[in-house]
Amino acid sequence: MSRVIDYYLAPHSPWTYLGHERFAAIARETGATVRLIPIDLLKLFEVSGGLPLAQRPAQRQAYRLLELGRFSRHLGMPMHVEPRHFPVAPHKAARLVIAVDEADGADAAMGLTGALLRAVWEQQRDIADDGTLLAILAERELPAERLARSQDEDIGARYDANTRQAIAAGLFGAPSYVIDGELFWGQDRLDFVRRALVADRA
Repeated sequence: MSRVIDYYLAPHSPWTYLGHERFAAIARETGATVRLIPIDLLKLFEVSGGLPLAQRPAQRQAYRLLELGRFSRHLGMPMHVEPRHFPVAPHKAARLVIAVDEADGADAAMGLTGALLRAVWEQQRDIADDGTLLAILAERELPAERLARSQDEDIGARYDANTRQAIAAGLFGAPSYVIDGELFWGQDRLDFVRRALVADRA
């Protein structure tokens, strides 16, 4: 039986960017089913003690940039650690992932998520801009009407419900991966995600 991984993500998160393709490869390799759950990190931070980037102490902000550079080089992933459009409001992009998942399936939504993350961290594009989102849909060969669908009230309600679900599950950041109730936080925990999935098949 295929294992299900709840993938809590934020489409503007650098750590989600650094882990996304490796996570997708692990899911394919192990035959796991991915359930994409875009969340609002700021609402999560309100109850988990996290702080928006601009409110963090200077030394923590400096170390974040150092770590992003380290992981970028270690993983061989191109990255602007201080991209032109960041911080960026992620909500339109997150809702677009939900709309594509609903209409086109998880594989299409995973591909779109990767494209949105690359847009921020590799290409320095503004994922809060409708024109950018329409261009990314076209690049992924997805219908333009998905953007209009993403703006519907029920999609917004699902986005809010996703965030409440993350809070109830005890999450405090993204990316987070949950397998049978067990939480793995951060792209640097993907080796443990893989081990958990492989061990179950042994």
